[in-house]
Amino acid sequence: MSSTWQGVFPAATTQFKTDGSLDLPATLAHLDAMVAAGVHGLIMLGTVGENCSLEPGEKLEILRAVVDRFSARLPVLSGVAEYTTAGACRFAKAARELGVDGLMVLPAMVYKSDPRETIAHFRAVARSSDAPIMVYNNPVSYQVDITPAMFDNLADEPTLVAIKESSENVRRITDLKNTCGGRYTLFCGVDDLVLESLLLGATGWVSGLVNAFPAENRLLWDLAAAGRWDEALEVYRWYTPLLHLDTHAKLVQYIKLAQQECGLGSERVRAPRLTLEGTEREHVLAIIRLGIATRPARQAYFTAV
Repeated sequence: MSSTWQGVFPAATTQFKTDGSLDLPATLAHLDAMVAAGVHGLIMLGTVGENCSLEPGEKLEILRAVVDRFSARLPVLSGVAEYTTAGACRFAKAARELGVDGLMVLPAMVYKSDPRETIAHFRAVARSSDAPIMVYNNPVSYQVDITPAMFDNLADEPTLVAIKESSENVRRITDLKNTCGGRYTLFCGVDDLVLESLLLGATGWVSGLVNAFPAENRLLWDLAAAGRWDEALEVYRWYTPLLHLDTHAKLVQYIKLAQQECGLGSERVRAPRLTLEGTEREHVLAIIRLGIATRPARQAYFTAV
């Protein structure tokens, strides 16, 4: 099985009403805006989508609606972040039956598995359905590191087709290429390492800040894809203070606040997360508002909008 996934795939937020219940129309409206700006795929129920704060029925409700609305136009992937391997297998199968085009699979939550256990987890989920899988490696947040050698071990599982590399060690792109060749499609999973990752051979970007700045995300992507590195670097330097918001423990609150400031949704989150307040909120707002005030125009780089 091969993957044709490439480009910008938002790790999309999930929108909530004032009473904390799921706001599906607002979630879909936000996705409409990102698709209109030219994203290449959608990833629902990732970390930014507050997967672990959603009820099982809510997850399926979101996937059903998003598949119905978008899957004929671009790939729709679902995050798989469950506490047990059996639970991950059940959810992967259910998501596939709803029509998702692929899965983004995390290690089992809470328990920090060793390499043997981690490999067994991904093998089991890979065999639970025929869905192509992006393996999400984020040892910074989840304390489970899937090394290049482990990916080489897993290379005989045909449904494992892509890697979201979020170790914050950009050397991993080269190490994965050297160890696994072209076996996997490589996605950058850390917003403020994207240009470096693309230069080293990544062909996709799972982004958080695209939820607030979809047009600028696409601009940066297009410049890099065209090999216009000097111009891409200019846009990247404007964007980097905002992209740093993706690397904080409160990335969900930061990204949703940016989304709200850009008129693309609400900052509401589910407990235990709480919306920002005080000096922390003012600090983040200052970064966001400066970015909005100085955002680059596509017309400055491309004559055709």
